[in-house]
Amino acid sequence: MKAADDIDNSLAEAGLDTLAIRAGQRRSAEGEHSEALFLTSSYVFANAAEAAARFSGDQPGNVYSRYTNPTVRTFEERIAALEGAEQAVATSSGMAAILSTCMAFLKSGDHLVCSRDVFGTTTVLLNKYLSKMGVETTFVPVTDLALWKQSIRPETKLLFLETPSNPLCEVADITALAELARAEDVLFVVDNCLCTPALQKPLALGADLVIHSATKYLDGQGRCLGGVVCGRSELVDEVLSFIRSAGPTMSPFNAWVFLKGLETLRLRMDAHSVNAQLLAEWLQRQPAVEQVFYAGLPDHPGHQLAARQQRGFGGVLSFRVRGGREQAWKVIDSTRILSLTANLGDAKTTIVHPATTTHGRLNDQQKKASGITENLIRVAVGLEDIEDIKNDLLHGLTAI
Repeated sequence: MKAADDIDNSLAEAGLDTLAIRAGQRRSAEGEHSEALFLTSSYVFANAAEAAARFSGDQPGNVYSRYTNPTVRTFEERIAALEGAEQAVATSSGMAAILSTCMAFLKSGDHLVCSRDVFGTTTVLLNKYLSKMGVETTFVPVTDLALWKQSIRPETKLLFLETPSNPLCEVADITALAELARAEDVLFVVDNCLCTPALQKPLALGADLVIHSATKYLDGQGRCLGGVVCGRSELVDEVLSFIRSAGPTMSPFNAWVFLKGLETLRLRMDAHSVNAQLLAEWLQRQPAVEQVFYAGLPDHPGHQLAARQQRGFGGVLSFRVRGGREQAWKVIDSTRILSLTANLGDAKTTIVHPATTTHGRLNDQQKKASGITENLIRVAVGLEDIEDIKNDLLHGLTAI
């Protein structure tokens, strides 16, 4: 049986598809081909001295599954390899990854600048809960580099960016913001959930940390919750320190499921992108559609930038129908195949009304600033036959 070090060394120059299938795996003495699932809360030590050395960190090895588990570690090492990161730490959800990062690097009196068009729950976390700790957030338009710079203060410690944005697919210049962060000596964190490392590598473009909701495309089939933070070891260790104490960790079973999802990541992301492109172009031709938001469209303001910093345009798009909430709901309720659910990144196409679901906790002013109108519909395009997706949407579009 090949030693773990031999396997790791052979992947030093491996491509993304190979890393997605092979990276991080260490076979046990049983010689299993598929990754093993270690369902245990704790580990037995050979003697008291070994236990002391493990707990102190002087000796590497498993201590307690809240922060050390072989299956979770395999997932962490695999996603780190895909993102080009030194290290990764897994969490119980994407929001846990964001919270853990904030808790690791922010304290009372600190300030962060965040892109305005982030996932609605991210906005609530920053505005409602981090503010209780004395951390202030300034929200700025994704694409306004001058306002990003203008918003940085002496007490600013972190820039947080989601690109492409959810649900309007706005695209930020990661390299330019990375240069700004370095010049101002602040941490730069990018939520890479919508692209995954199959389509975008924020660390290679200058980001300090990358965050994922593994629940989405890393899994790819809507089965489990999870999150992950990737970056330099010195930074990830700070996040791990919080997770070790607070406990928002990924379960071994979920990590095992995500490992299976990663094996087909690039294939799925390419297929999602192809279907989304075809659907976006088709929607533009529908009389009942007012506007389509997808960076793959040549008339999208971020098209050229996305083409430079992404390998594809992803599977999420949104569109405005002619009318208001009544018309948007009619389109959604008329579908027969698409799943009405707020999740995305699934093999099954999902459809949702952001103003009353994913962004429903935002106030009217926040919704207006973020372009979350009553006639907006988000579609996370899945892997079904594209003609079936079109025909399903056509039921509602012809009814308004």
